[in-house]
Amino acid sequence: MKIKLIISLTGRIPISVRRVIAFLVAKLFYYLSLKHRLIAIHNLMRSFPDKSLEEIIKIAKESYLSVALVVFEFCDIPSLNKDNLNQLITIRGLDNYTNACNEGKGVLLFGAHFGNWEIGHAALAILTRPLSFVYRILDSRFLEDIITTVRASCGNTSLPKENAMRQMIRLLKKDTTISLLLDQNVAWYGGVFVDFFGRKACTTSGLALLATHTGAPVLSFFTSRLPDGKYLLEIGKKVDIISSENREADILINTQNFTKIIEEHIRQYPEQWFWVHQRWKTKLCQVKQRG
Repeated sequence: MKIKLIISLTGRIPISVRRVIAFLVAKLFYYLSLKHRLIAIHNLMRSFPDKSLEEIIKIAKESYLSVALVVFEFCDIPSLNKDNLNQLITIRGLDNYTNACNEGKGVLLFGAHFGNWEIGHAALAILTRPLSFVYRILDSRFLEDIITTVRASCGNTSLPKENAMRQMIRLLKKDTTISLLLDQNVAWYGGVFVDFFGRKACTTSGLALLATHTGAPVLSFFTSRLPDGKYLLEIGKKVDIISSENREADILINTQNFTKIIEEHIRQYPEQWFWVHQRWKTKLCQVKQRG
């Protein structure tokens, strides 16, 4: 009850006020943490070598704001419904998703910590059917309860990623939609190295494994923030999955294809991705040394 009261009271604060607060918080965090600021600037400089330092810094600052807006708009989700949803978000490619659902094999959505993925998940659940979102459990039990409660308000469930493979296979057999974000660094033993902005990034192989094992359709999913504060949810066409007798090669090729789609979308709106994350932390040389 206390959690729902906090969510309700926060949601009553005018969105214009929350966005101003988000701007101030983003600015504060940008200047307070030198380490994370340098990580963001370094990642951007390596990814966009043709951009000036002024452009890089501008994108870095806007990236901080993008994350802050996700947080401060989060409590709007419980108030969303079919009647007011079109005031906040436009959906492109919904037919791609409904056609995939009609296959009856479950659906695998993939995207990134980009724009406002939480509102995108909520919108899709409200207009079609609830989904299961694979995520990392937060260290704070209080924040964890808030997040899972908000997600559940539109029917979505939160699925902890630790040892989740069997559970995801079971859900797909029940014709469930599963959403995964593939833009986070993983340990060398948990993924494969694929090209991402010209550098090798260790990326989870879970989606490729699920796709080849179950035959469930795979679609990209991005919720971009527009200049007027509204959102555009874009659902891509079904991705062709490579499946041959060479399992390891298939996993690598498919994961690279997924990652390429993510990179292409981030290049359109670089300020809406989480550049402060150490995406390239796991090094290929570390694997070779262990071998």
